[in-house]
Amino acid sequence: MFRTHLLLAGALALTAVNSCALAQAPAARLRKPIDEAQVVTPAGNVHPQARAEFDLGAVGGETRLDRILLFLKPSAAQQAALDALVEAQHNPKSPLFHYWLTPDEYAVRFGIPAQDVAKIAGWLEGHGFSVEHNLAGSRVMVFSGTADQVAETFHTGMHRYRLNGALHLANTQDPQIPAALAGVVGGIVSLHDFRRVAAISSHKPLGARAQWNLYGSHYMYPADYAAIYNLNPLYDAGTAGAGVSIAIAGRSNIDLSDVAAFRTASGLSAKEPQVILAGADPGLVAGDQDEATLDVEWSGAVATEATVKLVAAKSTATSDGVDLAAAYIVSHALAQVVSVSYGNCEAAMGATELAFYNSLWEQATSQGMSVFVASGDSGAAGCDVGSSAKGTEAAVNGLCSSPYSTCVGGTEFDEGSNDGQYWKPTNGPGQGSATGYIPETVWNESAANGGYGLWASGGGVSSVYAQPVWQQAVSGAAAANGMRAVPDVSMSAAGHDGYIIYENGSNWIVSGTSAAAPSLAGVMAMVVESKGGVGQGNPNVSFYGLASAGNSPFHTTQAGNNGVPGVAGFTASGVSYNLATGLGSVDGALLVKEWGAAVAPVPTLSLAVESNSAAVYQRGSTTISLNASTGGSFSGAVTLSAAGLPSGVLATFSGSPVNSGTGWAMLTLTAAPNAEVGGAPVIISAKGDGLTATQIIQVQVRPFPFRTRRRVLPIHFPVKPPLG
Repeated sequence: MFRTHLLLAGALALTAVNSCALAQAPAARLRKPIDEAQVVTPAGNVHPQARAEFDLGAVGGETRLDRILLFLKPSAAQQAALDALVEAQHNPKSPLFHYWLTPDEYAVRFGIPAQDVAKIAGWLEGHGFSVEHNLAGSRVMVFSGTADQVAETFHTGMHRYRLNGALHLANTQDPQIPAALAGVVGGIVSLHDFRRVAAISSHKPLGARAQWNLYGSHYMYPADYAAIYNLNPLYDAGTAGAGVSIAIAGRSNIDLSDVAAFRTASGLSAKEPQVILAGADPGLVAGDQDEATLDVEWSGAVATEATVKLVAAKSTATSDGVDLAAAYIVSHALAQVVSVSYGNCEAAMGATELAFYNSLWEQATSQGMSVFVASGDSGAAGCDVGSSAKGTEAAVNGLCSSPYSTCVGGTEFDEGSNDGQYWKPTNGPGQGSATGYIPETVWNESAANGGYGLWASGGGVSSVYAQPVWQQAVSGAAAANGMRAVPDVSMSAAGHDGYIIYENGSNWIVSGTSAAAPSLAGVMAMVVESKGGVGQGNPNVSFYGLASAGNSPFHTTQAGNNGVPGVAGFTASGVSYNLATGLGSVDGALLVKEWGAAVAPVPTLSLAVESNSAAVYQRGSTTISLNASTGGSFSGAVTLSAAGLPSGVLATFSGSPVNSGTGWAMLTLTAAPNAEVGGAPVIISAKGDGLTATQIIQVQVRPFPFRTRRRVLPIHFPVKPPLG
């Protein structure tokens, strides 16, 4: 009977999560008193430019440090359960396929226990900080104070630095935290004002009169983009993003009249975006206003009926507005699609910054949100700005290298010597003049390719994240040597055929992956509409599956590279994937048509247990049956292990769990005579093919029972009467 029941459980438990345990708020993990003398130092949280040769000395102790982000980390069991859940949410064969969480559900199941949050808040307030609120599923706390309070609490000075003529503020050493909090507090996201870099490569005035050709180049209105990337069949069928929201993370407000003028000039219907302030109004910030205006206008220019929501957050002395805006978007699940056009290379981001974004994007994925991040505009030299004369090292954008985001690179139209076959000599409806798809190469307008600076499509190999399973199947991805490769997809990003925006009463030509990301987000909004408005989570799972299908919607990049002065790049040669443009650009109508028709051949692994509780006596043992199930493209063997065992308890496994399909094993828990009495959650893990499935068993160790001498009583038999 149990075997039949467990086979059903194996089919239903594809999340590999003890759902009964996770349905309740997790128990408090901070149980020791906070001893300020006992500290730990999470390494890797000093900005690489905060160096002695740039140091101007300490800032005044009263210097305000507002809206600092404290990253809180889940338990190992929570993280394993979340990873398994996200995998199941993207597996069409799972009963939890596209069963998305709400932010409240995420907070309960994968956030930090309320008791622990209160304890941390009390500790901060005890040092004089004001605690604002929690963000991102109770994984981030926002607090404010002074430089003196930071020095006293986290044992790091705050200094001024002068770099390339600009003044900066940053911590001098890795912040420390009390050891009693280390199990929950992951660290401070940032204590500096070295800002995220906008991925916008040029911003040229167009003038009052529209021209089809300027500076020897063309430019794009929305009608051109629709013709080139085959969106018109979608518009003709009534698919334009209606009922779908696109959230833009920004650190500047915009002038709504600019958006209205842009839509009017482009022949689009009037549809005003929403501006949501995540804190104080940053106002119109030079440079960042360009970025916010571009992102809002062009995401809405592609998904013409979508609701575009700009979330604007003001940067502080220690926190980047992009971080604050992104956390707000995910915490409130504001949209099915998210676009971010900022970045930093992985090496410039602290360990906590990287963990913050990976956690944030995974939460977004679990909530059904699709996150698009620009890959950057300095080619393979991801740690340098595009205007630099020479690159210093190969690197990628740490905001988009997380496997839970879609990293968007840049292509460049290659009209050859006869551009008249792709562009009409006059503008038509909506100012469009493109006739259809234009062949594309890798975007590279750097000095190494006849231009100037480093302007080229960001791309390369992550130094932080392993290559996801869904990326391994495509031809060309092996060049990343087992690490996450970016970008995933690309769209036009060159100044050669720049994008038109309207800002401050004038037309401008802009370019860069800052334009590629929001425009592709607009295409994704139409995918979401075609699926009834239901969010699709991480698009990469489907993107890579479609690339291997027979009717691929991608324009594979045939030539070009993203090498720049000082850093050799990566070349496109016509295979399915390359490290400069990823899978290439998309045919919008074909993407919507084929979406869901092919899913990347991902492996699946689940684990079920006979019981989620077990009792064992000192000097005794107990056994529990286990069932591991695999599916999809899973290959290889499954290994079992146990973690978190009470002191003096040994776990052994017998039987063969599974090689393919379903297999059985037996877990034996043996307690030594001196085993620690009490209960503990034991994490049982099944591992194989890069996957881990877990179950939690509450193990109770009981004291060895006292034995009493049995009293043997004499047995009396009835006496038979004599015969006769």
